[in-house]
Amino acid sequence: MAKGIRDKVAILGMGCSKFGERWDMNAEDLMVEAYVEALSDAGIETKQIDAAWLGTGIEEQHVGKSAVPLAVALRLPFIPVTRVENFCASGTEAFRGAVYAVASGAADIALALGVEKLKDTGYGGLPQRGRGTVNNMTWPNLSAPGSFAQLAAAYRAKHGASPEDLKRAMAHVSVKSHDNGSRNPKAHLRNRIDIDTVLKAPMIAEPLGLYDCCGVSDGSACAIVTTPEIARSLGKTDLITVKALQLAVSNGSEAQHNSWDGSHFATTRIAAKRAYAEAGIEKPRDEVSLVEVHDCFSITELVTMEDLYLSPEGGAIRDILDGFYDADGQLPCQIDGGLKCFGHPIGASGLRMIYEMYLQMLGRAGERQRQETPRIGMTHNLGGFPHQNVCSISIVGRYEG
Repeated sequence: MAKGIRDKVAILGMGCSKFGERWDMNAEDLMVEAYVEALSDAGIETKQIDAAWLGTGIEEQHVGKSAVPLAVALRLPFIPVTRVENFCASGTEAFRGAVYAVASGAADIALALGVEKLKDTGYGGLPQRGRGTVNNMTWPNLSAPGSFAQLAAAYRAKHGASPEDLKRAMAHVSVKSHDNGSRNPKAHLRNRIDIDTVLKAPMIAEPLGLYDCCGVSDGSACAIVTTPEIARSLGKTDLITVKALQLAVSNGSEAQHNSWDGSHFATTRIAAKRAYAEAGIEKPRDEVSLVEVHDCFSITELVTMEDLYLSPEGGAIRDILDGFYDADGQLPCQIDGGLKCFGHPIGASGLRMIYEMYLQMLGRAGERQRQETPRIGMTHNLGGFPHQNVCSISIVGRYEG
């Protein structure tokens, strides 16, 4: 019986680049920017790193194949370096590789870095590319906004929500994230917006308007991990450890069988249950202090609150409008601004989320720091579409050993 990795791995240091339209830097520069901060935070030298993982989503557009670009950019000392890709969960996949290496004893200190350089491609959204013959035949007219708009329609139908209430709750999600992002110097978008601006914005795919959609950015984020024992030997006293890492991947049943009604993410519900069991969490709504979710669209965040068992089924609209997930609410969601204000450089997003949890738990989040220091933080990445996706969940918290 698998016992999980709870408290076996500590975060030694983290770093994150400024996200945005980084025309002056290439992907390697962004890697270095995040890495330098993480290395300084960890208080070690590059020669002490035993293995590394690089997460990128559309590597053809910037770093290319293999993990060589990471090794070269950081001058890693001829150690094992692996590049991973798993849609929008690529950053947390890099983190999972590094964490598992340490937990297994294969490495004392490991590095996870995610990066994406997308603005130079010229695309308004994510660059278009083939995903294999089957997908190219079955998804020829599929778009991300259209797919997630269908999620909104299914959710509305299942729960009998009025179009007005759902739209206003989605607008609140966006306003809340922009308010949080305005206090984050590393966010791409730092402008506050109001409800009327969101409600009157041009429609992209009904009911998703312009402000219901996250943008595309350049960015990088990095984590260095080790065992709690090694972290303490290096002088660390306030340890943040990994409580759970879980990944669930669609097997085709959502798209091919009517047992899935299109109103939720099946993978998120499965991954959440596994993650809570691994972390020893029985009442997530009460025990989780902070959450970062994959808010590629405002409806995604709303539905995910229920799929993570933080809101009761059909109750996310009310929780959102009541301010439950606001920065000063009971359970802040996207306290750093989320994908909505950072944009989504695919390989970096998952690690950027963990970076915010890490800062908050150490009391280093600056203007957006929670008054009561968080104890448990959860991040959620969803890659793909509602009917076919990968879901990665990470839970980190204060060391209990």
